[in-house]
Amino acid sequence: MPPSYRGMGDYGRQLEFGYFLVPNADDPLLETARAADRAGLDLIGVQDHPYQRRYVDTWTLLSMIAAVTERVRVFPDVANLPLRPPAVLAKAAASLDVLSGGRAELGLGAGGFTEAIEAFGGPSRTRKEAADALEEAVTVIREIWSGERNLRFAGDHYHLRGAKAGPVPAHPMELWLGVGGPRGLALVGRAADGWLPSSTWATPDRLPDLHARIDEAATSAGRDPAEIRRLYNVSGKITDGSSEGFLRGPASQWADELTDLAVGSGMDTFVFWAEGDDQTAQIRRFADEVVPVVRTQVARERTA
Repeated sequence: MPPSYRGMGDYGRQLEFGYFLVPNADDPLLETARAADRAGLDLIGVQDHPYQRRYVDTWTLLSMIAAVTERVRVFPDVANLPLRPPAVLAKAAASLDVLSGGRAELGLGAGGFTEAIEAFGGPSRTRKEAADALEEAVTVIREIWSGERNLRFAGDHYHLRGAKAGPVPAHPMELWLGVGGPRGLALVGRAADGWLPSSTWATPDRLPDLHARIDEAATSAGRDPAEIRRLYNVSGKITDGSSEGFLRGPASQWADELTDLAVGSGMDTFVFWAEGDDQTAQIRRFADEVVPVVRTQVARERTA
């Protein structure tokens, strides 16, 4: 990465673009996924709320998406750790990567909606316990992806006792954490491949401080902060009218705002969460009218 990017809110990483798919059982989920694939998007993320009765299971849907698409990569945005034990989750992710020809990544979160998790048989955890469990899970997942035998790990929440890992992911699968607290951000800096916040809570004005926490932990761990992917779930709607606020307006506004987020706020991967019912039309507009303009504008600003 050219050193001129540093300190300017741009880590110089290659841009990627994706679509955030809500797994509503009544929606044409596979048709929408195919539309994203045909449009040339890089990623499809699926939120993971197993206790939501209107949703299909995220891992089942990801597998089906991988089966009916050709090039797009898939990932949970983000997997619900309390309801998905990390060793089995790691095996499921690696298996999907193998079966899809290297088209799976893993997004992971500590789990919100505590009452719903408990109602579905999950553990009741304090915020500290949830942060502890997430840190242990990162270690367990890395171990399972290693393909080694006789794996051992002793934590307060998870353990491995002579486990035999496999299959190994088909490509260097990335682990992205959807976190916002100080401990979670430090964990990203030390041990994760990416950070996966949403624009609804990690608003642009908060990004510099959140990046700084990640970068400080990465540097302390001997890592280059630019190695860490910065993904952003961007919620809004592309319209034909005038601006109605951040990420609610014409394609030109979207292109300018995403360009600013890339070169000014350090984000490099944008996962579009379209508001409204016209998802296929929104995907086409995002891919055709926004993505190429952002790529061009970011390249121009980086060269300048």
